[in-house]
Amino acid sequence: MSVNDIPFLDLVTPHVEFEQELAAVFQKALRTAAFIGGPMVEDFERAFAAFCGTRYAMGVSSGTDAVRFALIAAGVRSGEVVVTVPNTFIATTEAISQAGAVPEFVDIDERTYNMDPEKLRQYLEAQCSISADGKLVSKRNHLPVTAIVPVHLYGQMADMDPILDLADQYRLIVIEDACQAHGAEYFSRKHNQWHRAGSMGRAAAFSFYPGKNLGACGEAGAVTTNDAAIAAKIRMIRDHGQAKKYYHDLEGYNGRLDAIQAGILREKLKHLPDWNAMRRARAEEYNRLLNPPKGSIQVPFEPSWSRAVYHLYVIRVADREAMIARLKVAGIGTGIHYPIPLHMQKAYQSLEYKTGDFPATERVSEEIVSLPMFPQLVAEQQRRVIDGILQYVSFEPAGAPEQVCKV
Repeated sequence: MSVNDIPFLDLVTPHVEFEQELAAVFQKALRTAAFIGGPMVEDFERAFAAFCGTRYAMGVSSGTDAVRFALIAAGVRSGEVVVTVPNTFIATTEAISQAGAVPEFVDIDERTYNMDPEKLRQYLEAQCSISADGKLVSKRNHLPVTAIVPVHLYGQMADMDPILDLADQYRLIVIEDACQAHGAEYFSRKHNQWHRAGSMGRAAAFSFYPGKNLGACGEAGAVTTNDAAIAAKIRMIRDHGQAKKYYHDLEGYNGRLDAIQAGILREKLKHLPDWNAMRRARAEEYNRLLNPPKGSIQVPFEPSWSRAVYHLYVIRVADREAMIARLKVAGIGTGIHYPIPLHMQKAYQSLEYKTGDFPATERVSEEIVSLPMFPQLVAEQQRRVIDGILQYVSFEPAGAPEQVCKV
């Protein structure tokens, strides 16, 4: 990559900018030998809970562990069904499977790319039945349905009010997958107030993979909750099931958050509100430059009840490969999140889903492109990205649709 290229993601600049603060974290760990647990982890947990608006936050070793531990701590058991979406990274469903449960899918809202509450309702009403003992049972596999994992994809929260209402109606646990949504907000019409991602379900999972809005310098994650019992159980699960040293109340995992990563995250958390504001400003600039819609380009949809933090800025185009190729020639990085829906992955052939089962997910998976998005992205770089897109539009075949999807 040349110095004039525009990367899809810049992880160098923010770390160089705050190099002294981050290096001081490492020096502190060296001088105290507090590498696992201890004050730095506890300090970050308190700060992140306050940021999310929850009573508790427990640092863990990854976002995948965060989802898995949250499910287990909330009471999901082996042989139960957990409902989620096929338009997400496989870590969501890996965590469900590794908790002993079976993932089943409902389709997405084609505008937001998140779980469609109406599709969830249809699933619960038409694809499930009530057993003699009053349990909700999937008709696909005759297993009890016990939980829902809405994914706050690309930095925007799912429509939580109707999802939570359905969960209450059917007595289901809701675990938020907030791994891409640090600081995203949702206006609850039911409660007439804004809520942060991670504060609405029984518990929520966050990833601090380096490319996230709040990223570690390695692997890290966290679970947030307002439930004291879940918080206590997460602390045991992540530490070999220990209630105290060498007293194991259950069989757990080695899923602790390193102190150095916690210290780095604590320093970065101070800057997260500004970084998120910068991402929103960059998204608004993309929207301005792409308005009115250019050819077959469709920009992200942000409902009035959402304050997205744009972990990714995802557009839809009729001929994705052609546009990516033109941007590559111009030295502009792109991504695809995600090209193959989970129900079509080889890893989940045993679930016996087929092409056509989730048409909205399948349509968007063929058309989505993630453009460069990071806080330090500047206006001149964005203009170059748009210039590259306009070159693609000028080469589109005649008669291309004005928009991929009318909304």
